Amino acid sequence: MDLAVSNDELLCIFLPIIVYWVYSGMYVILEYSFEKYKLHSKEEEMEKNLVPRKTVIKGVLLQHTIQALVFFLLLKMTGADSAGRPSSIIVIAIQFMIAMLVLDTYQYFSHRYMHHNKFLYRHFHSYHHRLVVPYSFGALYSHQLDGLLFDTIGASLAILLSGMSSRTSIYFSCFTNIKAIDDHCGMMMPGNPFHIFFWNNTAFHDTHHQLHGSKYNFSQPFFIMWDKIMGTYMPYTLEKRSEGGFEARLKREIEKDD
Repeated sequence: MDLAVSNDELLCIFLPIIVYWVYSGMYVILEYSFEKYKLHSKEEEMEKNLVPRKTVIKGVLLQHTIQALVFFLLLKMTGADSAGRPSSIIVIAIQFMIAMLVLDTYQYFSHRYMHHNKFLYRHFHSYHHRLVVPYSFGALYSHQLDGLLFDTIGASLAILLSGMSSRTSIYFSCFTNIKAIDDHCGMMMPGNPFHIFFWNNTAFHDTHHQLHGSKYNFSQPFFIMWDKIMGTYMPYTLEKRSEGGFEARLKREIEKDD
């Protein structure tokens, strides 16, 4: 196996990581200036979350190290490269759609199983749910095995089964990272295109992180079709709070109040 790394391979391995920290860092800055768009207050984060931000940063950095190693091995074993005739926009669009559907399918069923299997949830997936109040750079915070099986292998399968070149996979990996960060950012910013084009958005995923919503809304990162098909979709409403910001409330919580 040739261990030499091309420019495209370097970008494939490291650019999604750079994009992750740059994009999540943008939200860190915004959350201090636009609290009126937040789903949770700073006080809620301090009260409900079980790990400090410093621990989350260390966990995500370790996760990125494992991800970089897996992607490097994947590129070398498959011999993927971007040489040859460039793909057309139509081909790339089809590959993106296939990859999105593969990733959504893989993550829905693995995610749901992680919640329903008590051993796997307690020892692995519960790490991610230590963040009851999600925030941007906590999107990939998880136990290392959970992150490997759920995020890294899921993305690798999506790239392989869609037939993407390494160059196209760079764009897909960056797009997926941005979407995952947006889902966990905890802010409903006006004009956010993800909130316009995807029902699976920040508020949708926030309901899953709530203590009463952990058995619902498993879909991520793009569509909600599997929740609808499998009967795990929980409707919610987005309400303004009197003290500022928004609150995503599960339908069953509203019915209890009534």
